[in-house]
Amino acid sequence: MSSLTEETSTSESSDAVAPIREAFNRHVEDLDTAPSWWKTAKAESFETFAKLPAPNRSMESWRFAKLKGLELSDIQFAALPSISDAASLVEKSNFLDNYAGRFVFGDDQTLQADRISPELAEKGVIWAPFREAITKHADIMKDYFMKQEADLGSEKFAALHQAFLENGALLYVPKGVEIEEAFIVYNWSINAGSAIFPHTLIITEDFAKVKVVEANLSASEDAAAFSCGVNHIFAGVGSTVDYTLLQNFNEKTLGFQINSNIAGRDSNVKTISVNVGCQRYRSETHGQIKGPGSKVEMLSLAVADNEQEIDQRTLQTHSAANAVSDLLFKNALIDDARTIFSGLIKVDPGAQQTDAYQTNRNLLLSNTAEANSLPGLEIDANDVKCSHGATTSQIEDDEIFYMLARGIPRAKAQELIVYGFFEEILERIECPTVAENARQIIQAKFKKRLAKQSQAKS
Repeated sequence: MSSLTEETSTSESSDAVAPIREAFNRHVEDLDTAPSWWKTAKAESFETFAKLPAPNRSMESWRFAKLKGLELSDIQFAALPSISDAASLVEKSNFLDNYAGRFVFGDDQTLQADRISPELAEKGVIWAPFREAITKHADIMKDYFMKQEADLGSEKFAALHQAFLENGALLYVPKGVEIEEAFIVYNWSINAGSAIFPHTLIITEDFAKVKVVEANLSASEDAAAFSCGVNHIFAGVGSTVDYTLLQNFNEKTLGFQINSNIAGRDSNVKTISVNVGCQRYRSETHGQIKGPGSKVEMLSLAVADNEQEIDQRTLQTHSAANAVSDLLFKNALIDDARTIFSGLIKVDPGAQQTDAYQTNRNLLLSNTAEANSLPGLEIDANDVKCSHGATTSQIEDDEIFYMLARGIPRAKAQELIVYGFFEEILERIECPTVAENARQIIQAKFKKRLAKQSQAKS
């Protein structure tokens, strides 16, 4: 596939699509046991991908993003070799000691499937990999899979995701079932040139309660890869969903993550993203507040160094009255890293007494880092309380001086300040061990940075 250049284009050229089409045809041929509706949906999605234009400068949804260099020409859109170190990756998939269910995927292959207890199964809980769900739970998949359309700029990549999707996790929680232990999904990128398509689909019926953790990780620091993930949440009346994503792909990976949720009446949905990895990473999050009395929290933190770019696009759509949404995105930038935050609160005419907040805070740890913020409001109701804001600042000199005066090296002082900056979000992760793993991922990034600096000096 050719580069997604700065130039405007109406659609991908046939020459650019041809090698991916060949790979897609081989992909479909390998789906010999898949139901016909699944193959048909994939074929339709591929045609959508082929017809949609590549991102270009005329698109407001790609404002500020670097378009040159978003290449997929080296990616293998095909079946990959078997994974020889599956056991070691399963052993490393240890963010939770106790869990209600666990899937470990490596290059979209199932490395480990830890199923639910008989007690949960008797209550009607479904925890299944997609390869199984498309046959055993076809009705649920037909009703919910990819029913929340991508609408923040990455429609082309969402279509690519559905076309090449190999596996994923389906979680269905029936009415009134509350589950204390979390479900967890690990998505490992392993082979160089691989393309993975993580997908987690969460459905909770009325008054259900569940926690889900997803970890996107690289098996090595050197294998350049492509990840295009999707997470969809459907929260029924009075239900509670807590979702946490830890993204720590290596810094040679190109990543996309498309998240959305639909909150029913009196439901509570909280999503937290911790983004540390990828050379280029774009996340899109759409909170759809469709039920009165519902509350949606959208939280994110990102640490970017070197020349990383983290592009964040969000939408809070209020279409029901008496509902709350609260968005907080925090970014810490080092070296020549750059972030983009573009967020919109949209309140429909009938969504009176909406209470919505949107905040983006950026902390610059170098003079060459760049943070772009575009918060916005679109309000069509007259009885609402909405606010949005963005701040970008450097670490105060007196904060650094205070620590230097006590013998703390400058680099360590910056690290400690970043920890404090992020704690407001980390402390809201429901699973303590997951929160601690998030802290360790951030700490490991700083340790790696210090090691490189020491090598450069020696």
